[in-house]
Amino acid sequence: MTHILLTGSSRGIGAAITAALTTSGATVTGHSSQGGTRTGIPADFAQPGAARALWDEARAQGPIDVLINNAGIFEANPLDSPDWTDAWNRTMQVNLTASAELCRLAILDWQARKVPGRIVNIASRAAYRGDSPAHWHYAASKAGMVAMTKTIARGYARDGILAFAICPGFTMTGMADDYLESRGGDKLLADIPLGRVADPQEVAAAAKFLALEAPASMTGAVIDVNGASYVR
Repeated sequence: MTHILLTGSSRGIGAAITAALTTSGATVTGHSSQGGTRTGIPADFAQPGAARALWDEARAQGPIDVLINNAGIFEANPLDSPDWTDAWNRTMQVNLTASAELCRLAILDWQARKVPGRIVNIASRAAYRGDSPAHWHYAASKAGMVAMTKTIARGYARDGILAFAICPGFTMTGMADDYLESRGGDKLLADIPLGRVADPQEVAAAAKFLALEAPASMTGAVIDVNGASYVR
């Protein structure tokens, strides 16, 4: 049975991925940034050492075969904010550095055990298209995640370690709902040829495929799920 560590599993895309994977028979160890949750191991990635603590606790439950980095934050950071650098650093820590730490620990573990493994990183359309003037940090963190994924794929394929990324556009989660409303939903929807934002289950279907089914030659691939609002 495949054992998967999934960050940000408590709601939205993460909850949909959990459902898709468990339906397929995989065992999912979840994570939440909220302490005391019943949906996974609590860990606040804004805090140093949190990613390592999560890995150690999850690994104590058994060997991990797949790592899915889904946890992230999307917080506005206006250019004139006096705390601009602090907000930049917080987003980088949560969205990119914690994911990098978990990728590193997973790869070291798989290499030591001489077993294959898979990494699926949930990035964003913003990695390629950019985002609003208040979200430089978010776009940069997701671009870094894509670059990291490609580097891992190139560096460790010979060890049987595969890496993939998914770049959703707007997805119908609470976070997306709030942003759509704040930016004028109809105007933003007009920029999506499909005419609607993605459902979390659509992103989850891509994550399940990459985690469990994608052929090895796909390593390094980035899958877009954005209704053709950005095509490459």
